Amino acid sequence: MRVTRVETFLVPPRWLFVHVSTDEGVSGWGEATLEGRSHTAQAAVHDLADLLVGRDPLRIEDHWQVLSKSGFYRGGPVLSSAVAGLDQALWDIAGKTYGVPVHQLLGGPVRDRVRVYSWIGGDDPAEVADSAAEQRAAGFTAVKLNAAGRTSPLDTTAAVDRTLARAAAVRDAMGPDGDFALDFHGRFTTPMARRIVPELEPLRPLFIEEPVLPEHSPHRLRDVVEATTIPVATGERLYSRTDFLPVLQAGIAVAQPDVAHAGGISECRRIAALAETFDVLLAPHCPLGPIALAACLQVDFAAPNVLIQEQSLGIHYNTGADLLDHLVDPSVFAFTDGWCARPTGPGLGVQIDEAAVRRAAGTGHRWRGPVWRHPDGSFAEW
Repeated sequence: MRVTRVETFLVPPRWLFVHVSTDEGVSGWGEATLEGRSHTAQAAVHDLADLLVGRDPLRIEDHWQVLSKSGFYRGGPVLSSAVAGLDQALWDIAGKTYGVPVHQLLGGPVRDRVRVYSWIGGDDPAEVADSAAEQRAAGFTAVKLNAAGRTSPLDTTAAVDRTLARAAAVRDAMGPDGDFALDFHGRFTTPMARRIVPELEPLRPLFIEEPVLPEHSPHRLRDVVEATTIPVATGERLYSRTDFLPVLQAGIAVAQPDVAHAGGISECRRIAALAETFDVLLAPHCPLGPIALAACLQVDFAAPNVLIQEQSLGIHYNTGADLLDHLVDPSVFAFTDGWCARPTGPGLGVQIDEAAVRRAAGTGHRWRGPVWRHPDGSFAEW
């Protein structure tokens, strides 16, 4: 079997799908979505395609090494996302070739179901409480929300109180047997994070995510970790085991690699194993499309240290499209009481509606994150 073609599809609302075909009719799907830079990642996928066409797709590890390292300049979000999409597609081909789900090729399942959480949006405490209650009623036992909107380097007491009020409202809505996580989104400086995090402790969040920017890790991340008993999570903007090692050493509790950014299934499984040696749990980042989620689930069912899985059903980013679009059978993502059952289909466990993908790619997208500014006109972290 040989790879004959690599195609990419920019699919609304902000996804980048990768399709790898072979001369034996077996094909695989991957997702290389790089939010706000998917056109750049698309170019990188096609730049790497020459290294795959004409070669045996089942030599996945060898391909990963060549795709990641043969260009001399390595790593970073663009290259790692391109490698991720191709890697997922190769694993999909392998699973379909052998007639088993990918997690079977990674050593077999270690669990029968995995817990999932939903995103909720909003700024007003009553609004987020209503959204959390809706998710609770839908069966989800965990939600995540942004800790704050635009945040000044050292914000006011009122800003701190707004964050605390939102968190308290969601805690009340979820109840003592439910969970919520707060995504700081890198919007807080280290002193601002250290100011607010201890005040959140009585509300017992499941974790706080990305309290400082990745470029401030690990030297300032450790300061936040040591300032609180709340578990600290990070990793969506880290792309390799090398990137994760310093934050693991800094004492994080939850690692959040993104299978569409961090080198695909191959590297995320290795990141999970590295995290396990630090007694750190895995909560893969995935506010993306159905292929990325399917790939995450294959890691989830093979890695013993998985805590919970993010998913984008109903997320506010998905305007005009939905996680279940482009699936022949969306029941694979039928979440029951906040859990997702182990997929048993071959490869990534989902069947993509290729005709629907091609139609959607005819529209394409040019998704960009907003540009925020502080009251003085300077750039603010989104």
